[in-house]
Amino acid sequence: MSLASGSNGNCYYIETEGAAVIIDAGIGGRTIKKRLSTAGVDMNSVMAVLVTHDHLDHIKGVGSLSEIFGKPVYSTEDILENMNKNYRMNPKVSPASKRLIRKGERFLLGDMEITAFPVPHDASDSVGYRIDCDGKSLALVTDAGVITDEIVSMVNDVDYLVIESNYDEVMLENGPYPLVLRNRITSGNGHLSNKQCAEFFCVNELKNLKKVFLCHLSAHNNTADSAFSCVRRGLDVMQERVGHDIDLKVLPRLQPTEMFSLC
Repeated sequence: MSLASGSNGNCYYIETEGAAVIIDAGIGGRTIKKRLSTAGVDMNSVMAVLVTHDHLDHIKGVGSLSEIFGKPVYSTEDILENMNKNYRMNPKVSPASKRLIRKGERFLLGDMEITAFPVPHDASDSVGYRIDCDGKSLALVTDAGVITDEIVSMVNDVDYLVIESNYDEVMLENGPYPLVLRNRITSGNGHLSNKQCAEFFCVNELKNLKKVFLCHLSAHNNTADSAFSCVRRGLDVMQERVGHDIDLKVLPRLQPTEMFSLC
């Protein structure tokens, strides 16, 4: 379930029979609780918060989830240290609530096997997450300047993929952003464009892939239709090679989705 996905805030909820986690909390903790409650989820069932990087649109509510709702926060050393330096994230995550993870090393939460992997972005550190459970797997790749070989190796056999499709190149070039910001977005440590996302599917062969969720669309430099049509073309190319249909959904920026069943 996506609770929010975009530059105004990112937050994802994933549950299995034996575990439930939140990945990123870029919206307020009480908003997260309310949106989960509307979906029939009790906040008490959430075991942990996983953080991809320390930008505000991914950490705004982390301190609230940690210190008010009692959720441990898992991330790398640099991310755990630097997110507390953001003056707009309050309260701060206490040392007792921090759980250190290392990229490439699996850890367990309930019946979830979770692995963090490096993602190129202009933060103190940045990771994606792969979750394996009962023979099924899901990966989340957001805020990625490029798709690296290491990312490909982590997602090439997943069943479900949440992947960034941040901007339309023409809209960005002709939009309101100044040159310095456009250059940051298109850099190798920036964000993934619709075209880059589509090309990823064109040149790779994810044989187990069943569903793709496009996340973190820009409010000013993209539309859901543009992202969908561009990435759909790339997926269609890959579908011919893997021999089965792959579902594609665009996650809304501001509103929560329904609970997706990964079956």
